Amino acid sequence: ETPGHARAAIKSMNARYDRLMKEGKQAEAEEYLLRDLNDKSEYRSVQGFSDNVINPAVPSVYKFLEKVTDELVAMHKTAGAPLHTIHFGGDEVPGGVWEKSPAVKELIKQDTSVKNVDEVWHYFYANVNAILEARGLYLSGWEEIGLRKVLVNNRKSMVVDPRFSGENFHADVWNNLSGNEDLAYKLANAGYKVVLTNVTNMYLDLAYNQSFDEIGQYWGGFVDVNKPFSLIPYNYYKNQTENEQGKPLPVGYFNGKVQLTEMGRSNIIGIQSPLWSEIITSPERFEYLLLPKVLGVAERAWANEPNWAMEPDTAKSIKMYNQAWSVFVTRLGKVELPRLDKYAGGFSYRIPTAGFISENGQVKANLQLPGFKLRYTTDGSEPTANSKEFSGDIPDSQTINFKVFNQVGRGGRTVKF
Repeated sequence: ETPGHARAAIKSMNARYDRLMKEGKQAEAEEYLLRDLNDKSEYRSVQGFSDNVINPAVPSVYKFLEKVTDELVAMHKTAGAPLHTIHFGGDEVPGGVWEKSPAVKELIKQDTSVKNVDEVWHYFYANVNAILEARGLYLSGWEEIGLRKVLVNNRKSMVVDPRFSGENFHADVWNNLSGNEDLAYKLANAGYKVVLTNVTNMYLDLAYNQSFDEIGQYWGGFVDVNKPFSLIPYNYYKNQTENEQGKPLPVGYFNGKVQLTEMGRSNIIGIQSPLWSEIITSPERFEYLLLPKVLGVAERAWANEPNWAMEPDTAKSIKMYNQAWSVFVTRLGKVELPRLDKYAGGFSYRIPTAGFISENGQVKANLQLPGFKLRYTTDGSEPTANSKEFSGDIPDSQTINFKVFNQVGRGGRTVKF
């Protein structure tokens, strides 16, 4: 990850510098240094670090990146595994970086193409791109590699940078949050190769729903298996009815948003789903957040564009989607998840919780997926695989504990009514 999120590399090269300086080897010590020793800039990353950003004005930075690149190329060559690209990050560089760096000030003075601190970004990725091109590779990174900061109404905003649009940059675009819904299409229309990584549909580390008891992040919304399944890559406005907070979008909300052009469509080269590990503390937690969501990702990534996505009539499209969803969840609940109970020793996929309401003094309940059994107790005890199975409405005059079980008797989270 460069130039931000680079604390491990920076600290390692600092330690190398200190060791070699003690040995009186100044030239060797400075060979791979990643920071300006006299930089007094103040910043703080989203993760709370004040020392995790590489300084692009320091020449040794590019020697370090060349070294890393050459090592990766050599590793792939030895393994007989083709290497076409390296992902150089670009994400979450905080404000304030490089502003008090003497090296950056000297760069601006010497290089007329670098007019201010914000243009150091373009300078950095132009150099990185040259390193990769010289080795027959292309640059991949987060969406920021195709953006630049400009003043809009006296505020700095990120806009598409046309200067790299013909350089075969591959940008992973995650930000489709309110106000940025069309960012991926803007970049694709401009000529960037785009990998759709929409946070509201594809981030597997987001919680399944708003329940306090669900593990996962929530800053970008909530993602269950239906979110990746329902994504329409070439027109994701079509069936987006709520924002990342779950609030309904007004009619016509996407009017005026940039539409994907035919050329832009050819630049949508794939989709991906990250699962960030900040909250992953065990294999079971990893599998819980991964499955069954990733099966929705696979369906959307590898299947043909569905008919419901191409149907122009909204009512017909919704009906067709519901039919496709029914087929998918039936297959999921009755075939694929039971397969995962046995494959490779079994997986700790998330077992859905029951949904229930009280109506006319009766408790009604249902399940998201077929193929599971809903069991309950009325004496306050924890339901087990031998507890009574819910088969119809029951009186709501008592405390009821519900739990869903899979075909091998593993239970999900207990929900109290």
